[in-house]
Amino acid sequence: MTHPGWLADARRVTVLTGAGISTDSGIPDYRGPNGVWTRDPDAEKLVTLSYYVADPDIRRRAWLMRRDTAPDARPNAGHRALVDLERQGRLRALLTQNVDGLHQAAGSSPELVLELHGTVHAVECLACGDRTTMAEALARVDAGEPDPACRVCGGILKSATVSFGQALDPAVVEAAAEAATDCDVFLAVGTSLTVHPAAGLTDLAQQSGARVVVVNAEPTPYDVVADLVVREPIGTSLPRLLAP
Repeated sequence: MTHPGWLADARRVTVLTGAGISTDSGIPDYRGPNGVWTRDPDAEKLVTLSYYVADPDIRRRAWLMRRDTAPDARPNAGHRALVDLERQGRLRALLTQNVDGLHQAAGSSPELVLELHGTVHAVECLACGDRTTMAEALARVDAGEPDPACRVCGGILKSATVSFGQALDPAVVEAAAEAATDCDVFLAVGTSLTVHPAAGLTDLAQQSGARVVVVNAEPTPYDVVADLVVREPIGTSLPRLLAP
């Protein structure tokens, strides 16, 4: 696969990544044919705020899911290709819908990574906002607390990820919108481009004159307007696509 000249020449590339970039690291996606929610529709309740707050049993199941979810996941070739893009001096920003922290683990600069949906590596109290590490909370689960409460105020603890029904951080959304309107190329990788406001960043980029590249195994709503659509596996296609 050869990449077009305009992609090689792009000096400011804003990247949006979704679950598809992490599947090679052993983290399942959500909406694909073998996705978490495709196989178990009830699993969606574990990440829906209203269910989580109202039902202690949902919270207990959610803590078990967090404990059992790919704690030893490692970055893959897709993540490393984006580190290379940064080293080339061409990465404007790395916007991610993922909560796994694998971009930073691969070597992407934390100041360039905008985690639209938060991070699974921290825990936040829904009442007072106190933050602790996920490792600390899971140690409490292992020690016999099936639904650990906030040690500051006794409130409900949840991973510092954005659940369904929970608002995104306005400052993060604003920074992501700025990056989308200030790039030569907007590159969407491993995302279904169906979840808003993240998917709408593609519109912002296109309206601002950027070319749009979609790298995803399944069709997306933006394929028809994209300048380039790549269906090949991310781990092999992305390094070739971003080679200088």
